[in-house]
Amino acid sequence: MTIADVAPISAEDREALADAVRELLRRRTDSASARAAMGATPRIDRGLYDTLCTEIGVAALPIPEDYGGAGAGFAETGVVLEELGASVAPVPVFATSLATAALLIADDTQTNRRLLPPIASGERIATVCWAGRAGWKCPGVVANGGLLSGTADYVIDGESADLFVVLAGSPGGVTLHAVDVHADGVTVTPQPVVDPSRPLSRVSFDEAPSTTIPGRPELLTRLRAHAWALLSAEQVGGAAAALHLTVEYTKSRKQFGRIIGSFQALKHRMADMYTLVETSRSISRAALAAVAAGDPDADDLAAAAHVWCSEAFQTVAGEGIQLHGGIGITAEHDIGLYFKRAHSAAQLFGQPHEVVAELSDRVVRQG
Repeated sequence: MTIADVAPISAEDREALADAVRELLRRRTDSASARAAMGATPRIDRGLYDTLCTEIGVAALPIPEDYGGAGAGFAETGVVLEELGASVAPVPVFATSLATAALLIADDTQTNRRLLPPIASGERIATVCWAGRAGWKCPGVVANGGLLSGTADYVIDGESADLFVVLAGSPGGVTLHAVDVHADGVTVTPQPVVDPSRPLSRVSFDEAPSTTIPGRPELLTRLRAHAWALLSAEQVGGAAAALHLTVEYTKSRKQFGRIIGSFQALKHRMADMYTLVETSRSISRAALAAVAAGDPDADDLAAAAHVWCSEAFQTVAGEGIQLHGGIGITAEHDIGLYFKRAHSAAQLFGQPHEVVAELSDRVVRQG
């Protein structure tokens, strides 16, 4: 069963899913608990993740029913990520969703029957080992006879994962491998980060044994499109939350005897922020729908979503900092969390200017 072989979910059901996630997050987390989890070891709110998996089934959404999942799709995962982006709670939904995408793209029945059910239930956390020192175009790990060597950088939630889905270079191209985190030759090193809500690790492999997963030639291209589309949903949620914080602040802050939100210049700036949020939401959902359906334009739509949503989120968060004034640059205020998330997210899977350059080169070659 491929990624596109899922039952359609109605708009009403998606809205109900968003409401359920939003309500659970309201009950289970707040700024104080999220910040506490960011400083924990490992940097994760495991209780919240378990609740999201057991009460709502967030990890199961894109996984077919044959493998213990809900049989929905990545568009529904995008609904969840948008709500989580608004909360910046450190839970590994994005990381596990991307690892799930890699396995489903490979579409090896035996592998999926073994690995996907515990991911769907939330029993195991999975993440992708991908980038090398040179970036995302070239994996940092090489495979030789099923043994992995090298280092993967920027591994999201690597310190809390149970399973690594590894992209490795080999003479035949990029291959896919599954590695238990406790396997011999595997070393996980948590890294200091600017964005405390996004734990990153460096994972080193020293002839580590792996299970090679039969892959497809288009694996890297399709996985990158999934990564961009899923990340864009999270960025939309973060931008919307940053806008909400800013609007609420300007409705209460007084200057020169007036509520600053009544100043026309600030109204215009917040209207521009709102426009960026809504256009980001539109392109993100279009990209997710295309990726979920296996649309031929999915790669281009996902690239456009990555560029637009990355830049829009950075702009909205930056404007939020400015409109908050001095309090906006303090570590205690939550607007700073969204500013850091905006800039860190834009670095993942290729920076926007790199993606634009790649698309431009392709247009020139085709022309």
